[in-house]
Amino acid sequence: MATGQLFSRTTQALFYNYKQLPVQRMLDFDFLCGRETPSVAGIINPGSEGFQKLFFGQEEIAIPVHAAIEAACAAHPTADVFINFASFRSAAASSMAALKQPTIKVVAIIAEGVPESDTKQLIAYARANNKVVIGPATVGGIQAGAFKIGDTAGTIDNIIQCKLYRPGSVGFVSKSGGMSNEMYNTVARVTDGIYEGIAIGGDVFPGSTLSDHILRFNNIPQIKMMVVLGELGGRDEYSLVEALKQGKVNKPVVAWVSGTCARLFKSEVQFGHAGAKSGGEMESAQAKNQALMDAGAIVPTSFEALESAIKETFEKLVGEALLLQAGIVEEGKVSSIKEVTPPQIPEDLSSAIKSGKVRAPTHIISTISDDRGEEPCYAGVPMSSIIEQGLGVGDVISLLWFKRSLPRYCTKFIEICIMLCADHGPCVSGAHNTIVTARAGKDLVSSLVSGLLTIGPRFGGAIDDAARYFKDASDRNLTPYEFVEGMKKKGIRVPGIGHRIKSRDNRDKRVELLQKFARSNFPSVKYMEYAVTVESYTLSKANNLVLNVDGAIGSLFLDLLAGSGMFTKQEIDEIVQIGYLNGLFVLARSIGLIGHTFDQKRLKQPLYRHPWEDVLYTK
Repeated sequence: MATGQLFSRTTQALFYNYKQLPVQRMLDFDFLCGRETPSVAGIINPGSEGFQKLFFGQEEIAIPVHAAIEAACAAHPTADVFINFASFRSAAASSMAALKQPTIKVVAIIAEGVPESDTKQLIAYARANNKVVIGPATVGGIQAGAFKIGDTAGTIDNIIQCKLYRPGSVGFVSKSGGMSNEMYNTVARVTDGIYEGIAIGGDVFPGSTLSDHILRFNNIPQIKMMVVLGELGGRDEYSLVEALKQGKVNKPVVAWVSGTCARLFKSEVQFGHAGAKSGGEMESAQAKNQALMDAGAIVPTSFEALESAIKETFEKLVGEALLLQAGIVEEGKVSSIKEVTPPQIPEDLSSAIKSGKVRAPTHIISTISDDRGEEPCYAGVPMSSIIEQGLGVGDVISLLWFKRSLPRYCTKFIEICIMLCADHGPCVSGAHNTIVTARAGKDLVSSLVSGLLTIGPRFGGAIDDAARYFKDASDRNLTPYEFVEGMKKKGIRVPGIGHRIKSRDNRDKRVELLQKFARSNFPSVKYMEYAVTVESYTLSKANNLVLNVDGAIGSLFLDLLAGSGMFTKQEIDEIVQIGYLNGLFVLARSIGLIGHTFDQKRLKQPLYRHPWEDVLYTK
């Protein structure tokens, strides 16, 4: 593996299996470091394409989303890092697919639990093709001031505290991602900071080893010293021991292998990582620490002493640099790092609001439902309560439309209206439109909407107008004669009066059923009785000027609102004005229109064409 630097300030990656937070953290790190271009070139989400909106500083950007690895690599040929957030089930297959792309040089596998046999295949392919695998079970890696993988180094606050927004002189490699974050902080306290840090992952077979990265760090001029944090279990550290013995590493290496406490346990202990399990004396932390020390690494007496060992090693390098400046020695080790002030990362609105730093206006007001708790609530009534009380559709309408629980006779009346108005045969305009649309091969929603669009003043949309005019006339104590003739002078048909088929001798059964229910259950039917007197007058003019279902529902709903005692006069006027009552017809008739759609689909009816003989062709 060896060679040198993996990343730079221009490195770009492809992110597999989109996760919002790690991608945004990468982009925030880019902005913090002063990168000109985002480090995430594209996102791969199998089966979906488009763009994903994210922030690059204060600017909102759209990152392309690709459905396949091959397509993403073709679209972004300069992206040479593949960051794999797939689950352990698919991580190996997607990683191998990425390794086979000529543009990909580094693959980072985040998932834990990748089958060892699959990992071995990935390692073999990567080594044979001069590519690098970081992980599995890794948080990733970072080059300070240049590029980071996913969640490496944690939050922006931690990155700033660890001075990772600019390069230092220390190369760091560890098995643990969590301990890496701790060590970045430690290194920043006692040195000029990290140049590059890698967490190889805690699995038994990591894609790249501790020694792979130490040898690589040794070839990077900007890295003046290395820090290694190993752990008990496995023999990875011994490859570093051999490299040190063979003189392949000519820079100071401070090392510590964690897990010395394992000897305190009487039986074998499995620590957090799959590979953190001692399989014998050679795999113990003590044996590894001793071997590293014997090979020339600087090994402290305990983990607590690791910080002091790093500090002393760095100060020695600084001292050599001062001697170089004085001309006493020919080669110095560390040159001073110029400190920079990182830019302020804009805080996300949601977190700023949560912390009380800003206030922002909402864009939508909702008073009828709330889905923020454990279960949705309708007008403050939990869904479970609605079911447990055995409430019906009328009760749900009373909560969502009127924001209160109406008496049972009111909700029952609503349900009766829905049942009676659900359908009126295939010949009315709404059903006809729906049938024609369904037979044209259109979908359910299109067929339903084509029928609903016919609802208006001439078809089913007269309930509100009937209520409005009946209420105004009754409240002003107009006689039926004054009301009807006054409407006639204005050129307005009386809404709720008249039917194409029904007449004095062929009454609408729906109207009779509604009137019967109201007389038996409503406290008052004042407005209905007024509508009946108007009907008596209009029948004297023509036999088909009967009270129709629109007029019956409109007048009776006025009685429901007024008689329930739960609405003010202003609220009643507003309900009628807004169009609540027509909403009943729209809701009810949707049932029938959906039925007609399904009926035509089930019968496999062909495209409808109106017959010529039913058309009057004229000049």
